[in-house]
Amino acid sequence: MIPTDRERGSKRGSGRREFLRTVGTAGYALGVAHVLGVEDFLSADGGEVTIATALVRSDPSDPWVTETRTTTVPADWYAAVTKAFELNRRLARTGVTGYLGSAVVPGGYDDPGASITVDVSARDLDQTLEFLETILAEIAFDVNAIERGEAATDERDGGQFRRVAHLDDGRVPGGVACRAGYSRATLTPALYDPSAKRALFATASHTFGGSDPARGELALPLENGQSVPIGRVYADHAIEDVVAVAPHGPFRPDGVIAGPTDVRVHGQFTRLGLADLVARGKSLEKVGAKTGHTTGRIEGIDAITSLTGESPRYGQLRWGDERDMADGDSGSVSFRADPATPDRGVLVAGFNNARTWWPGQNYIWGTAAYRLTDRYGYHF
Repeated sequence: MIPTDRERGSKRGSGRREFLRTVGTAGYALGVAHVLGVEDFLSADGGEVTIATALVRSDPSDPWVTETRTTTVPADWYAAVTKAFELNRRLARTGVTGYLGSAVVPGGYDDPGASITVDVSARDLDQTLEFLETILAEIAFDVNAIERGEAATDERDGGQFRRVAHLDDGRVPGGVACRAGYSRATLTPALYDPSAKRALFATASHTFGGSDPARGELALPLENGQSVPIGRVYADHAIEDVVAVAPHGPFRPDGVIAGPTDVRVHGQFTRLGLADLVARGKSLEKVGAKTGHTTGRIEGIDAITSLTGESPRYGQLRWGDERDMADGDSGSVSFRADPATPDRGVLVAGFNNARTWWPGQNYIWGTAAYRLTDRYGYHF
């Protein structure tokens, strides 16, 4: 977890460069679809296209069978957003001096478009802007200048955490505290690995600190003050800051998020599903073991960050603000009621792994669910 109260002596500089945005037609969208694949694009009909918005499990008793949820959107909106995805990835791979991260910000359906928010090192700002004006010449972009500082991820015990009072048949929900050694985090709802037909616990990889997660054991703190081991690490995905844990003993992960009202998870949003939420002005929710239930707007999708670690993190989701997350909330998931069947359950948007620690920026960030599916085949 990255605390907000550790001042880094940072300062924010901002510049805005807007260029003529090239907005394609439905024909252009078809060309992009050939490159991006069918997950993002399914068909075109006149001035509209059909996109995949979610991966859902229609039968709760069979988590291995999933269906693709779709919706129809304006073709010019689709063209602008997919172009932004393309340029954002290109920017991250150019090795531009001073580049620290970026995110796509889709526009609304009533004013189709998209922009890119770029984070750059303050000391390299002038030099970096020259490259950005060339690379992002086809799209509007904002620049945030950041004084890079060390990111802390200490989540040792302190304060009150949401603990499990009792377990029904050993089923453990998401949204409650878990621990690895002296460090605490939040459990996700059940994460499924179709390749092995296994239901897994999951939380933030940095919960294990400097220890080797591959040999780590995850425990569940109970309201009576005791802790019980629930599983050992199944796979550690350090770049995405996600660790999957195979259950042992009587404990099993449940596809439920325990909040003010327990909600059942039956799928997840795709990348364009998140873009659709932004276009419609929809917010996200989370339940963390420390701060409980909060809501917030989406700030950026398909984001990349190079602020922590040696490798950039792709497929990041930015949403909410700093006060929506505290030490111990890492590993929680952001979610929203299924747009098609809001009374039936929720869809996961992504993990919550950190919050901004530099002035001028104010959001939670973590790996989107679609990134874990694309890379490792997991799904919620």
